[in-house]
Amino acid sequence: MSFLLAIIYLSFISLGLPDSLLGSAWPVMHQDLTVPLSWSGIIFSIVAVCTVVSSLLSDRLTRRFGAGKVTAVSVAMTCIALMGNSLSHSFPFLCLWAVPYGLGAGGVDAALNNYVALHYASRHMSWLHCMWGVGAMTGPYVMRAALTAGQSWRMGYRIISIIQLVLTCILFLSLPKWKQPETGGEGSASGTVLTLRETVLIPGAKEVLICFFCYCALEQTVSLWASSWLVDARGIDPVTAAGFGSMFFIGITTGRAISGFLTFRLSDTQMIRLGSGIICAGILLLLIPDHEALALSGLILVGLGCAPVYPSVIHSTPQHFGADRSQALIGVQMASAYVGTTLMPPLFGWLSSKAGIGFFPYYLALLLAVMAVYHEMLLKKTSA
Repeated sequence: MSFLLAIIYLSFISLGLPDSLLGSAWPVMHQDLTVPLSWSGIIFSIVAVCTVVSSLLSDRLTRRFGAGKVTAVSVAMTCIALMGNSLSHSFPFLCLWAVPYGLGAGGVDAALNNYVALHYASRHMSWLHCMWGVGAMTGPYVMRAALTAGQSWRMGYRIISIIQLVLTCILFLSLPKWKQPETGGEGSASGTVLTLRETVLIPGAKEVLICFFCYCALEQTVSLWASSWLVDARGIDPVTAAGFGSMFFIGITTGRAISGFLTFRLSDTQMIRLGSGIICAGILLLLIPDHEALALSGLILVGLGCAPVYPSVIHSTPQHFGADRSQALIGVQMASAYVGTTLMPPLFGWLSSKAGIGFFPYYLALLLAVMAVYHEMLLKKTSA
C-alpha cells in the first residue's frame, strides 16, 4: 500500500470519528448545558446545511487548490471545531462551532471520494468507507471512556480533536505526495468549473442524484427509526432493540470489508444491484409479522445490503460522467445525500404519527424501489 493511500485510509477513519460524538454525548451535554433534549436537532441542521454548501463548492475549490490542500484544510477546520466544542460552556457556542465542522466535513468527503474514484480501484472505495465505519463506531467508545474516567463530555471532544490535529499535520506534510505519478496527478485541478445548473443538466445527473438521495435517506431512516420500530411495532424489549439497531451499522461496516474483495470479480453496477437485492431481502423479512428473529435478521441484511451501494455509486461517477466532470458530480451527489439524510427521516416520523410506525418497512421499500429504478435509468442515460 502506498504512503498516500495509507493517509487517505486514516483520513476516512478521522472523518467517521466525530460523526457519532454528538449523539453519544448529548444525553450528558444537554443536562450540563441545561437545554432541551430536542435541541441536538438544531446543531445537526447547522452541520447539514454547511456540509451541503461545502459539497457544492468542492469542484471550484479542488480545481483551484487540489484535493490534497482541500483535504488538509478541511480536516484542520474539523479539528478547530472539535476543540471549540471542548471549550464551550453554552449552547450558542456549540452552534457556532457547528459551522466550521460542517464546512470541513463536507470538504473532506467530496474531495477524498472524488480523488479515490479517479485514482484507485473500486475495492479501495469499499474499504475506505469501511474505515469510516470504524471511526464512527470508535467515537462513542472514546466518549464513554472519558465519561467513565470521571471526565466531562468536553474531554471526549478534546481527545478526538487532538487525533484530528495529528492527522492535519500528517496531511500537510504529505502534500507533495498528492502529485506523485503513481496516483496519476490530482486529476481535477484543471478544466472548467461547472455551475450547479450545468452540472444538473448533464445527461444522467438527475438520475444519479435521485438514486443517491434515496439510498442515503434509506440508510439514515433505518439508523434513526429501526430500534423504535422493533419496540413499538414488534414488541421487542428496548435493550434488545438497541443492540440489534447497532447491528445495522456493524452490517454496513462488515459488508464494506467483504465488498472490497467482491469487487475483484464484480463491477460497480453489479455491486449496486447485489446490494439492492440484499436490502430487498432484508425488507421482506421485516414484513413478516410475529417473528422476532426474522425482524432482527432483516435489519442485519439491510445493513449488509447497504454496504456496497454508497461506495459503488461514488466510484462509478468518473465512468458515467468522465474524469473532468466527476468532482462537480460528486460534490452535488454529496449535497443530495445530506439533503436526503436531513429531510427523509423526519418525514417518516411525521408519517408514522399518522399511519403508525408499522409503516416503516413499506417506507424503506418505497425508497429502495425509487433508488433501483433511477439507477437503471442512469445506466441507460450514460450507456455504462
